[in-house]
Amino acid sequence: MSYVITPHMSEKAYQSAQTGTYVFDIPLGLEKAEIIQLVQADYKVKVVDVRVTVRKGKSIRSSRGKRAMPAIASRKDTKKAYVRLAEGDKLDLFSENEEKK
Repeated sequence: MSYVITPHMSEKAYQSAQTGTYVFDIPLGLEKAEIIQLVQADYKVKVVDVRVTVRKGKSIRSSRGKRAMPAIASRKDTKKAYVRLAEGDKLDLFSENEEKK
């Protein structure tokens, strides 16, 4: 089965990337060993450590009018991986194009 991991773009992810830890949004079914293999194969870097968090989806209320058919739904769960690279390895995820004319 082929999985797709995508970089997580946020201010906190940008700050941690400065110290060599990159954040990825990953499917719920992946394990740490699979994450290491995917990152090393896709980005050609050496992974030292992986930490994984699962965030539960928020409960949200919805209704069709003032009091008609109230319902409570839940957003889907998400999983993030914090991947620390070996010393000297770096990913160019937050490239800043500073081409000024």
